[in-house]
Amino acid sequence: MNRIKNIGFWFIIILFLCLYLYYDGKILSTFGLDLSTFHQDIYQDNLVVQFLNVGEADSIFIRNKDEAMLIDAGNNEDGSLLVSYFQSLGVKKFNYLVGTHPHEDHIGGLDSIISSFPVENIYMPDVVTTTSSFRDVLKAIEQKHLTISIPTIGEEWYVGDALVSVIYTGNDSDDLNGSSIVLRLDYGSASFLFMADAPDMVENQILNRSIDVDVLKVGHHGSTYSSSFPFLEKVSPKYAIISCGEDNDYYHPHIKVLKRLKRVGATIYRTDQMGTISVSTDGKNYSFELIPTNVDGGNE
Repeated sequence: MNRIKNIGFWFIIILFLCLYLYYDGKILSTFGLDLSTFHQDIYQDNLVVQFLNVGEADSIFIRNKDEAMLIDAGNNEDGSLLVSYFQSLGVKKFNYLVGTHPHEDHIGGLDSIISSFPVENIYMPDVVTTTSSFRDVLKAIEQKHLTISIPTIGEEWYVGDALVSVIYTGNDSDDLNGSSIVLRLDYGSASFLFMADAPDMVENQILNRSIDVDVLKVGHHGSTYSSSFPFLEKVSPKYAIISCGEDNDYYHPHIKVLKRLKRVGATIYRTDQMGTISVSTDGKNYSFELIPTNVDGGNE
């Protein structure tokens, strides 16, 4: 009888933990239990890259060891939701923030992040705009007595044991997409390329650089202005991640881009269809997980 009781007890415990993992801690949080430290174990031995579902926008969260990096922060209405999400993960600070270029769908929530977390480094391209979103980011930076670093091509830094390399950045205020910061991330033999909204003009300029990777964050939400076939051939991604909004007005991702990605053999993941896409790697193998998150302010 005792043995049966013990089996039943452990079955309940295991079921409870599984539910926690599936619902990202929401169930246990209702009981006042804080298991944010449970997430820490995932990041110690693995690199985790989350392509967050922020609708027709971009936000990519990177974590390894005790260090965290954020590439873009969605639209204005996503900022407070992103703050709550990162707090639920137990994020205490950001070692690096990158605003790839000053369009609202990339930097809209950055001011909320800067105001809510300690930030060590902020990278943005050498371009300016007069939008309220850009001014809000500058104001948040000023209030925290921080400074913006303009990256240079070839510059490198580490997030934990993961190496970040600057592949491209521009300085044309008349072409903000063409001034996007393009980053490569390496962890062991695992590799990622984050294209922001870089158009085919930028793709042509980086063809001779180190862009052959396993995981490609597809440029410009899958528009026809990016992801040229010569570029995709050179990258030869095993996996392609497209960040776009459900039933968006731009018809992203374009059918031509999807066909090109399939032609080079990439497995396609889309935030509009799958939600937040979390990729974990030990430096060799990849694990993909679809996570239910509430970070798309446009769907509130």
